[in-house]
Amino acid sequence: MSSAPASSNVKTFLPWVVATALFMEQLDSTIVNTAVPSMALSLNVTPLSLKAVVTSYILALAVCIPMSGWMADRFGTRRVFATAVGIFTVSSILCGLAVNVPMLVATRILQGIGAAMMMPVGRLTIIRTFPKSELLRAMNFVIIPALIGPLLGPTVGGLIVHWLSWREIFFVNVPVGLLALYLIHRHMPDYRGEAPRPLDVVGLVLFGAGTALLSWLLEIFGDHRLDVTSAGVLFILAFSLLGAYWWHARQAPHPLLRLDLFTVRTFRVSVVGGFLTRLGIGGLPFLLPLLYQLGLGLPAWQSGLMMMPTALAAMGMKLVASRLLRRFGYKRVLVANTVMIGLTIGTYALVDSSTHLATIVLMSLGLGFFNSLQFSSMNSMAYADIESKDSSMASTIASSLQQMSMSFGLACGSLITAWYLGDLPQTERAFVTNALHHAFLTLGGLTILSSLSFWTLRSSDGESVTRGDAPARA
Repeated sequence: MSSAPASSNVKTFLPWVVATALFMEQLDSTIVNTAVPSMALSLNVTPLSLKAVVTSYILALAVCIPMSGWMADRFGTRRVFATAVGIFTVSSILCGLAVNVPMLVATRILQGIGAAMMMPVGRLTIIRTFPKSELLRAMNFVIIPALIGPLLGPTVGGLIVHWLSWREIFFVNVPVGLLALYLIHRHMPDYRGEAPRPLDVVGLVLFGAGTALLSWLLEIFGDHRLDVTSAGVLFILAFSLLGAYWWHARQAPHPLLRLDLFTVRTFRVSVVGGFLTRLGIGGLPFLLPLLYQLGLGLPAWQSGLMMMPTALAAMGMKLVASRLLRRFGYKRVLVANTVMIGLTIGTYALVDSSTHLATIVLMSLGLGFFNSLQFSSMNSMAYADIESKDSSMASTIASSLQQMSMSFGLACGSLITAWYLGDLPQTERAFVTNALHHAFLTLGGLTILSSLSFWTLRSSDGESVTRGDAPARA
């Protein structure tokens, strides 16, 4: 992929460009959930019938993310990123103007297509612009929106619906999108592939269908409309499609996603380890509000405010992450930090109505710091030993598996809680709180176990990022 040395002006503003777009995307992925009852009332439908409004966005992401690397190589990062932001902004306006459910679902699909191109192409541009010695600092900045967006989404959505209407949830994207487009025009570099590869249509069908079906199943898993037999058959079909893609990718000369990149140790450990770690972390944005509202009896708006310390700590982490990684290395930081995340998740099992709010705030600060350090470390280490010509493919693979891991994590948290609750009534606060406590202990234990994936790292891995050394291939 061809590129020219980036100016200091580009390096100053590019992280803001990417962070603005990613914040808009991450906020939108969770903000809609709060507005479902209001949307149902306005459109004269039942709340359950609006499940497609949420799942259609997830499905569009799952199908279109794998195409992002090919699009960037062929048409250039600036054009693809600007088009993605433009599609996302226009579709947000159309969502807010929707007069019925089919129109809302269609515009949400369009919104998901735009979002699918933003995350991997934005990350790719960062990787191509900054040398590896500066990559950690840039990643520290860009990762913040991905952490605070899902935390702020329910709070912002609740406040907007309370004071205005559900339509303003989508219109809030418009000024942010226009600002992003202006910054893209001024400061976005344009990188292209030196020899753009042909689009792997067969691979796109196999991987897109498999990930879309799997994401949909995880999104609706637990609905009584889907019996166990049907769910089992569909899960087998989804994994069969993904297995067929794995076989196809080994034979195709230009596969949609090149699986041989997993032979690079730092990339493999970062992506796979990150996937496992998110199984424990991914359910927290869903479970913590339940704990605050049911276990502590807080109103919804105050429950949302309780998520704020986590977001603040995530932003503060970037002040120390570089020094921690430079001093202790990726292996020690990731192993120790993963254990700390697991222990922090487990401590939420001790929270009940008698717990002082200051204690919960301290726990939230710790969780935000450890989560932010974790994702910043994994995301920067993933590209430590990736050659420049493979950066677009690596970004696409990482983004695809990250999207899948988010669906897995949310499903994992909700299923574990439901398993502990069993047939007990969900209207009884004591039963739900007890189930949540057991779920936090289980998720904390799973997160601690996921730290084993980082033991395969070497102490020198990632030094090309922390010290600017030449990368050593696995």
